[in-house]
Amino acid sequence: MPVLNEADYLEAAVHTILSQEVDGPAEIVLALGPSTDGTTAIAHRLAASDRRILLVDNPGADIPMGLNLAIRASHHPTIVRVDAHSELSPGYVTAALATLSRTRAANVGGVMRADGRTPFQRAVARAYNSPIGLGGGAYHGGAQAGEAESAYLGVMRRSVLEEVGLFDETVRRGEDWELNLRIRRAGYRVWFDPALSVTYWPRESWTRLARQFRATGAWRGELVRRYGRRNSLRFFAPPALVVAVLLAIVVGVLQAARVLGGWVSVLAGLVYLPVLAYLVLLGVVSAGSGGGTGWRDRLWTLAVLPTMHLAWGVGFLSGLVAGAGGTVDTSRLGSRNTPLP
Repeated sequence: MPVLNEADYLEAAVHTILSQEVDGPAEIVLALGPSTDGTTAIAHRLAASDRRILLVDNPGADIPMGLNLAIRASHHPTIVRVDAHSELSPGYVTAALATLSRTRAANVGGVMRADGRTPFQRAVARAYNSPIGLGGGAYHGGAQAGEAESAYLGVMRRSVLEEVGLFDETVRRGEDWELNLRIRRAGYRVWFDPALSVTYWPRESWTRLARQFRATGAWRGELVRRYGRRNSLRFFAPPALVVAVLLAIVVGVLQAARVLGGWVSVLAGLVYLPVLAYLVLLGVVSAGSGGGTGWRDRLWTLAVLPTMHLAWGVGFLSGLVAGAGGTVDTSRLGSRNTPLP
């Protein structure tokens, strides 16, 4: 588990792991980034209370680096990736190990069930759980078990991880997708099992959500630069939305300035159609059932969905054109201006 500024979530996450019943020895390895909110003290207290909890330092703070440090510090043949912002459902590990054995897969994952404690967080969770929010990947609500492109978190065979080279530390976001690509290219299977579920707690504020999705989009653009059409078509929807919005703004300005007129203006006005269709879709999703149903939840949904899509799309385009470079997800930092070491 890579950990950075998770004071509100770490203890609950660890307790759901400790409550898993595993037929054999097990350990929890926490890779501690340079937290500023008291997370490190919580981690040391937890480790002092249970010898199964091991701590390693992750001074670089990057997720793939922390995962590799934790894997190298671990001792067992199966690796269960966990997130400090999530909680494993009862029986998760036992069921995942059984699926791993039955399917002879190299990596098994289940469903990410986002949840929230406030109207804003519930709206984000609603977007996560909707096929409109994150593009309908299997682990956002799939019901059919089978081979998959990637796996949420993942229960993995250590031997395969070591064969393909662990996580790529040059990929700061989307590292799980890139690892699963290498696993599949090496001839192994990645398996989705809808019976497995993990509760995920999304970002708690609009600015953190926007920063998270912009960084994630930038790294997806980088992955498209590296791997081209091995990336699913669904990843191209948010940048297409950004382009449509920009074109609509340009056409609107030219029409207002009377630069465009006649049939040219009518044809140019067709660029409004995808934007209008998207606005209608936002209204339908916000008014629909699922997740929080209070009026504040619905209003936040109207703000959350375009924030996710547009921030991701802008990040994607920048990553596609210039590469992700040193782009980092600063949404876990204590302050927007707090630099990573």
